[in-house]
Amino acid sequence: MSRRHLNRRQLLSGAAALGLVDALRGGTLAPWLVSEAHAQTPTRAPAAPRRWQNWSGLQQATPATWATPANEAEVQQLLRRTRGEVRAVGAGHSFTALVPTDQTLVSLDRLHGLVSVDRAAMTVTAHAGTRIGALARALDAQGLALRNQPDVDVQTLAGAIATGTHGTGATLPALHDEVVGMRLVRPDGELVEIDARRDPELLAAARVSLGSLGLVTRVTLRVVPAFHLARHVWLMPVEQALAEAPELAQRHRHFEFYVLPFTGYAACIRHDLYQGTDLALPKSADEDVLSDLKQLRDWLGRFPRLRRWVAQQAIDPQLTESARHRSHRLLSSVRPTRFQETEWHVPREQGLACLRAVVDRLEQRNEAFFPLEFRFVRGDGAWLSPFHGRDSCSIAVHAAADEAWAYLIDDFTPIFRAHQGRPHWGKLHRLGAADLAPLYPRWADFAALRQRFDPQGRLLNAHLRQVFGIT
Repeated sequence: MSRRHLNRRQLLSGAAALGLVDALRGGTLAPWLVSEAHAQTPTRAPAAPRRWQNWSGLQQATPATWATPANEAEVQQLLRRTRGEVRAVGAGHSFTALVPTDQTLVSLDRLHGLVSVDRAAMTVTAHAGTRIGALARALDAQGLALRNQPDVDVQTLAGAIATGTHGTGATLPALHDEVVGMRLVRPDGELVEIDARRDPELLAAARVSLGSLGLVTRVTLRVVPAFHLARHVWLMPVEQALAEAPELAQRHRHFEFYVLPFTGYAACIRHDLYQGTDLALPKSADEDVLSDLKQLRDWLGRFPRLRRWVAQQAIDPQLTESARHRSHRLLSSVRPTRFQETEWHVPREQGLACLRAVVDRLEQRNEAFFPLEFRFVRGDGAWLSPFHGRDSCSIAVHAAADEAWAYLIDDFTPIFRAHQGRPHWGKLHRLGAADLAPLYPRWADFAALRQRFDPQGRLLNAHLRQVFGIT
């Protein structure tokens, strides 16, 4: 039977299942880089306190002071003249309470753009507030690219690095592993330049810091020549996907899959290098896809066996989707539907067993309809990296932003912890220092460094005081 290509509007008949992947995988387009002259305009404070909330709407705060420094000197002045708690904010794509403060909130959005390109070293330096999508486009104009990138490209460079944000690829590390240098301003206003050659230990600590060492102003990272990718999306029974995942992850540059709950199917995605010039990027399926799965839940949620039977009758496993384009165009896309998320990283050898347990638990909840994401990430040496010292599998579970979400923590934390999981720093979890310290061999070293950089704890909010065990 020949494989057929996806049409746009088919209730759970391929497009509905596969298009769901696109709805979950990307981020909205970031603003284009603006001129340096615009970036140097004077800082203007808002007329009255205004409320901040993160992308999902879960985290909110009304800081007493909003600050929007335009350069490093203004960051230094800000930290010297203010007192009390200071937190930095990027794009607000963290689900945990990393940002909220009622004191000083600092946006680095005006510190953006490409600073320099070193083609001999194949590195670039960018301002910390640069959105990943904007950086990718600026690199592409130079014939360069990120080796890999997260699937939400509206995140700021500093925010993505600070939380260990990653893409997928068994041989590809998270974004922070590409960092070879950075500049940050300590709470006392001192500008610190960190370089991999001069102080590799300090860089290993600063790569993933949760914003607790200082306000990052510039980042230098490795890049590669620009390249094309070919994407192929197909459906596979869940059991088959579990059996073939390790081999598929080794064979393809990028491989991941989404378990479609209560259907018995997984949507698999692979990306490989593409040398051709025949580029094609079909428009992704509508947001109606998620609505279709939600409606199936609403209609048959009380009858899970019937729900699964109807889904399996409707899904055509022969349907596929293909695309070929620049790497940054395929590795990120749009996420209009808002959700809450927990994500954990487990040792690769425990990944599939953990996934089975998570799927079994998820399908005990008839209200679930969001797919469950499974990815591969190479290990690295950053002290607080969730991938520190081990190749990992990442498992992410979602719930609609306007529905109950506490079960994401209550139901799955015990499963992830039983498989030596480390939580994504930007995704929902309730772990504190007593739980986290045994998971990170360099935890005590980081704690000592954090105390040296910020002895008064000015960069800590309530959430980070819990994380680091500071009373």
